[in-house]
Amino acid sequence: MTLMTRLAGAAFVTLLALGLGLGLASGAQAEGEPDLIFKKSTVWKLLTPDHKLATYAIDDPIVQGVACHFTVPEKGGVSGWLGVAEEVSDVSLACRQVGPVTFKEKFEQGEEMFRQRRSFLFKKMRIVRGCDAKRNVLVYLVYSDKIIEGSPKNSTSTVPIMPWGGAEAPACADWLDE
Repeated sequence: MTLMTRLAGAAFVTLLALGLGLGLASGAQAEGEPDLIFKKSTVWKLLTPDHKLATYAIDDPIVQGVACHFTVPEKGGVSGWLGVAEEVSDVSLACRQVGPVTFKEKFEQGEEMFRQRRSFLFKKMRIVRGCDAKRNVLVYLVYSDKIIEGSPKNSTSTVPIMPWGGAEAPACADWLDE
């Protein structure tokens, strides 16, 4: 066995252990993590995981009564399986009022509501929140960024704050931290 063969074997074992470790770490759901609703295969792979579209739900952590659903592509293949694939920036977003709206604390325009890693090191998907005070509407924007270059791909969703079950609708402008 040559030195190159041994090094290649050791590198593969290291990458496999790293991928399994990342997979186990991401399998446990932490507080504030989105709920997986479903996944749908888009590209079939013979011996490795398929490419998929995954749809998740997340509750706004400071605006009770608002939930967002987003769909992201997830790469399969060896790099996806090992957790080192750089995911594309295509994300769709839909946010809705799902109960009476209650603000837990003040927030700034464009404040980050949720962040998720989309590559091994440099890329993140972010959902940020704002308030259209004139219309009393919460505005959510999803985009991805990278240390060197971001992505112009984005999606916006709006949530008009409505009365719910006899409770008056609060004004989002009252909760802006200016």
